[in-house]
Amino acid sequence: MKIHKEGYSTIVIVILMLASALTAINYFNPVQTPVHYVAYVAAIVFYLFILRFFRDPYRTVQINNSQIIAPADGKVVVIEEAFENEYFKDKRLQISIFMSPNNVHKNWYPLSGIINYYRHHAGKFLVAWHPKSSELNERTTIVIQPENKAEILVRQIAGAVAQRIVCYADEGLDIDQGEELGFIKFGSRVDIFLPLGTKVLVEKNQKVKGCFDVIAKLG
Repeated sequence: MKIHKEGYSTIVIVILMLASALTAINYFNPVQTPVHYVAYVAAIVFYLFILRFFRDPYRTVQINNSQIIAPADGKVVVIEEAFENEYFKDKRLQISIFMSPNNVHKNWYPLSGIINYYRHHAGKFLVAWHPKSSELNERTTIVIQPENKAEILVRQIAGAVAQRIVCYADEGLDIDQGEELGFIKFGSRVDIFLPLGTKVLVEKNQKVKGCFDVIAKLG
């Protein structure tokens, strides 16, 4: 299993913390008891969870800019018309994907194009499914201009547990569909704002696989 580069420092910190805790337990209580064995098992389970969280699957895509691919693994929690007040300042079709701690947290660009706009906003850490999380939480906003089509907006949103959003976007960057967009640590959400009238190919509460499932088709 390949580990994402954004997880290296976290994994080292976890190893040091677990080693320190187990060393302290054995120092003050050298006689092995059931409590020791429970602590060992808990440490192993937690370490494996962290490793699994930072897994970095290799996925490829057949580029088709008439299709919007899922930018993340997770569950579709929003499909609705919504007012986008940062960039478009009008109504768009919003599709939101919630990532639980069990999902892969790598993000991908949903289509190819030029990045016309990129901003990172500090903010709160409301639960990612909160209606106001896309406006109040720490987030990034990326606007992509595909060739011969209307702009779309992708927004990474931190959740209640997530404490860091990593985004590799930059204005003027020419990106390909399926290329890595970034990584969000420990629970989060990705919103996509599409032109009204875009054909949606997923349903609310449907689970999707990033860089694999097609979630919408542009006109």
